[in-house]
Amino acid sequence: MKYLNKIFITLFAISVLISCSEDFLDVDSRDRITAEDRDENFTAEDFVTGVYGNFTGFSYAFSYLGITEIISDNADKGSADSDTGGDKHVLDDLTFSSTIASLRAMWETWYKTIGRANYAIAVAQEENGENTNRLIGEAKFLRAVNYFFLVRSFGDVTIQGEMTLEDGSPVIDSDADLSERIPSDEVYDYIEQDLLDAIDVLPAKSEYSSQDLGRATRGAAQALLSKVYLYQENWTMAAEMANAVISSGEYGLEPNFEDIWREYSENGVESIFEIQARGEPIAKGVQQYSQVQGARGTSGWGWGFNVPSENLVDAFDAEGDEIRKNATIIFAGETLWDGRVVDPSVENPRYNEKAYSSANAGDSHGDKNVRMLRYAEVLLIKAEAEAQLGNIGAAEAALNQVRNRVDLAAVSGLGQQELLEKIWNERRLELAFEHDRWFDLIRTRQAPEAMAADGKSFQERHYLFPIPENQLIQTPEMEQNPGW
Repeated sequence: MKYLNKIFITLFAISVLISCSEDFLDVDSRDRITAEDRDENFTAEDFVTGVYGNFTGFSYAFSYLGITEIISDNADKGSADSDTGGDKHVLDDLTFSSTIASLRAMWETWYKTIGRANYAIAVAQEENGENTNRLIGEAKFLRAVNYFFLVRSFGDVTIQGEMTLEDGSPVIDSDADLSERIPSDEVYDYIEQDLLDAIDVLPAKSEYSSQDLGRATRGAAQALLSKVYLYQENWTMAAEMANAVISSGEYGLEPNFEDIWREYSENGVESIFEIQARGEPIAKGVQQYSQVQGARGTSGWGWGFNVPSENLVDAFDAEGDEIRKNATIIFAGETLWDGRVVDPSVENPRYNEKAYSSANAGDSHGDKNVRMLRYAEVLLIKAEAEAQLGNIGAAEAALNQVRNRVDLAAVSGLGQQELLEKIWNERRLELAFEHDRWFDLIRTRQAPEAMAADGKSFQERHYLFPIPENQLIQTPEMEQNPGW
C-alpha cells in the first residue's frame, strides 16, 4: 500500500476543475475554481493535494526525460532508430530549437503547478483552519521546486503574481507583468524565501502520520534550500542547510544501494522527498514513467527510451563501481533481482534500472515512486560546499560516507580542485538517472568538455534552454535567451 493514497483520490476531480488556457503564465484564466463548479466543497488540503498531482502527469514520464537525461552524457535516446520520440533525437544530438514539444511541455507543467500552488495558498489563507500553516508551507515548498526547475532551465523567468480570493475566485496581483522576465538572482531570492517560510512551519518527517507520509517536510525544505544555495555558490549556507538535515536524526543511508528503488524502501530512511505513486487507474502514479523506459522488443515491457550510454558505463568502470553500475543499468541478457530474464534480443543493450517496476512492468499505470531528494545527495552537497570553503577534512568525510556504502576506497590527500572533480564524478555515479546530470554539467561548467567526450557539440547558447516559441508568440515583448 502506497502512502498518500487517500489524498491522491481527489486528484482527478481537482484536475477536471482546472481548465487550461493557451497562455500558461495567465493563471487567472486557468485556475478559476469555485465550489459551484461541482456542487462540492473542496478544502484547502484538497487543493494542496492537487499541487502534488501535477508531478504525476505524462510530461514527467517523457518530456522530463528528454531535457534532464537524454540530453546529457548519461543517456542516449534509445528506442528504435526510426522512433524519434517526437524530439528526443534532437535533444540527444544537441540540435534542438525553441519549437520542440518537450520544452513547451515542461514550461507549461511548471507554470501550471505554480498556479495551483498559488491558488492553494489563497484557499488555505481564507479557510484559516487547523492545518493552515502546514498546508501553506507544503504549497510554498512545491512552488519552490517548480521555480527551481524554471530558473535552472531558462535563467531569468516570470514570477506569477500572488493570489487572493474574492467570492471564491482568484484575484491576481495587479502589479504582476506576465511578460517580464525577472533576473535569476531575484528568482533565487523568491525560492529561498518560500523555503525559509516552509522550514518554519513544516513538520519533521517523523511527525507525520503514516497516511500522510510523503508530504513535504521540514527536512525536504532544508535539503532543497541547501541545493539552491549550492547553485548560487553560497557555500557557507549550502553547508549549513545540509548540516541541518544531517543533524536532524531523521535520515540516513540505506545499507544497500540497490534497495533504494525497491517498493519496500519507498519513503524509507534515505527518502527526503519523492513523488508518490500507486497502481490503481484513478491516480496512475507518475503516468507511464516506468513504461517509457522499459526494455523494448517483442520480449520487452516498454518503449525503450532514455537508455544508459556507453559513456556512463565507462565512468562506472573507471571508478571500479560495480555495485552502482549494476543497480543503475539493466543489461540485455541479464536476470533481474526479481527473477525477470531480459531477453538478449531486446532492442537496446541497456535500460534504466532505477525506473524499473517489478509489479507493473509495461503497465501505463505506474506504481513506482520517483525519488527527487535523498540523503546521499545531501552528503554530496555538504562535501562540495565544504571543499569549496577549503574544509578538506569535512568534505572528504561526507564524500566517503557515500563511497563506503558501495565498497569504494576512501578519498584522502587530494588538493581542492582534484577533490571537487572527485565529488562531481561521485554525483554522476550516485545520482545517475535522477534528473540532475545536465544541470550539474551546466552549473559546474563541465558541459563543453563532457559533451565533446560523448561526441556532441556543446555551444555557448546551451547553457540555457530557449524560451518556448509558443510562449513568445503569446507574449511577443518577452525576450528570447541569447543565441536562440
